[in-house]
Amino acid sequence: MDHNNILSVVLAGGKSKRFGEDKSQVKLGKKLLIDHILSELINEFNELLIVTNNPIKHLSSNKITTISDIKQDLGPLGGIFSAMKWVKENNKSYKWIASFPADTPLFKFQIFKNFLEKVNEKESELFFMKTNEKRHNIFGLWSIDLIDQLEKDLDNGSRKVEKWANNIGVKTINMTFEKDDPFFNINTKEDLEKIKKNFND
Repeated sequence: MDHNNILSVVLAGGKSKRFGEDKSQVKLGKKLLIDHILSELINEFNELLIVTNNPIKHLSSNKITTISDIKQDLGPLGGIFSAMKWVKENNKSYKWIASFPADTPLFKFQIFKNFLEKVNEKESELFFMKTNEKRHNIFGLWSIDLIDQLEKDLDNGSRKVEKWANNIGVKTINMTFEKDDPFFNINTKEDLEKIKKNFND
């Protein structure tokens, strides 16, 4: 699949309730938490979209655009819909959205590259990564063609990514890793402390 057809989207619109403050803005090592994932993606895509409902600091680059959710409080599905809408309204030629969470600082682009090599776009309009038996619903590849169905389902009350994806016919692709879990996400201050040893440089 051609990278030029993919818009990279970082979802940073969560309320960070368990963390107690906007976790994307906390320092981990020498970078803000959100900048760890941005640093992995910035050189690999033509453009990068951040969906957030708060004014945030992030890596400075003319490749990065920040937008807010079109409709508030719809969770990750709302963020994906907002990104798709942005593609349409700005007459972009992207056919797919690659989604990433803002709170997974161990994730490396190579994993996405391996994932992409296993994707057969004729098999589905939606692909998620999986490790062992755990499906990672925010690490996904979404066809822009899903926009109308997604809007309709959001209007009808759909909120859970897992349930919606199952109804669409998501295809999961198993990924492997050797050492630290690249999908480890930071939800609490304890999670942050646990991972700090990886960023002592």
